[in-house]
Amino acid sequence: MQLTDRIGRRIKLQDLHVLMTVVEAGSMGKAAERLNTTQPNVSRSIADLEHAVGVRLLDRHRQGIEPTDYGRALLDSGLAAFDDLRQGVRNIEFLADPVAGEVRIGSSFFLAPTFVPAVIDRLSLRYPRMAFHLLAMQTDLLLQGLRERNVDVLITQKFDPVDDEHMNFDFLFDDSYVVVAGRQSRWARRRHVDLAELVNEPWLLPPPDSVFGLVFRQAFRVRGLDYPRATVLTITPDARMSLLATGRFLTIFPASILKFPVGRPELKALPLQLAIRRLPIGIITLKNRTVSPAAKLFIEQAREVANPLAKSGR
Repeated sequence: MQLTDRIGRRIKLQDLHVLMTVVEAGSMGKAAERLNTTQPNVSRSIADLEHAVGVRLLDRHRQGIEPTDYGRALLDSGLAAFDDLRQGVRNIEFLADPVAGEVRIGSSFFLAPTFVPAVIDRLSLRYPRMAFHLLAMQTDLLLQGLRERNVDVLITQKFDPVDDEHMNFDFLFDDSYVVVAGRQSRWARRRHVDLAELVNEPWLLPPPDSVFGLVFRQAFRVRGLDYPRATVLTITPDARMSLLATGRFLTIFPASILKFPVGRPELKALPLQLAIRRLPIGIITLKNRTVSPAAKLFIEQAREVANPLAKSGR
């Protein structure tokens, strides 16, 4: 009997699903409630699975249940197996109806309201029945979501080297950073501006200990300046864009935020250079993971949207 036949006869997907639910719930009883079954049935599934693989999969203690090293290894493989099955079903659905499908996108706070909608807009015009699930989070949480297969593709800045062993980074364009004011601001009418002139103005900035805050703080430090005392501290770009429109505030944005999904005539980049290195923007996917047809279409469209910026060096 071949190995795949033995696995197919010894390990049941239902039992594997029960194991995953028990570990997530932290107890047999809670898992039984989630699965709408009884605790003896849950215990029986775990026992059958341990008998099939010949090792103990769970440790039981007063605080609940946690997987053994053997259990974690099986859970990792089970997660990948269920993800492959899910992708297989989605591929079948796409083959049955090529103009439909869904793609789950993770993106940074800056790109989720700008670049990604530009991609979705173009793709949804061509495939109006496609569904897009967009999740905006911090980069570390996005990477975790990709590892756990909760998203298909990430569109984000590359602050640090990507885990090359498990992930692919597909470069789209380099993004520069600019000081931005509302069109009504007195600074928007200046032809020459020095950063030192702006330090005491009302600022909208990310917290200084955040990822972007550390990057922006260095730009001021290079000029011998302190990080401005911000009127509003927030990572969210939407709130900053709303306040910028009043003409009273300044902020720092990626240059691409002024271009997507359409130009923003109410905002203006001030004529000064910031000592901030360009950050590569790209697509991150898991290696050795089948990308769904809908996700492939999204990736192709993202390259098309980014192409003018890549060519211009912006």
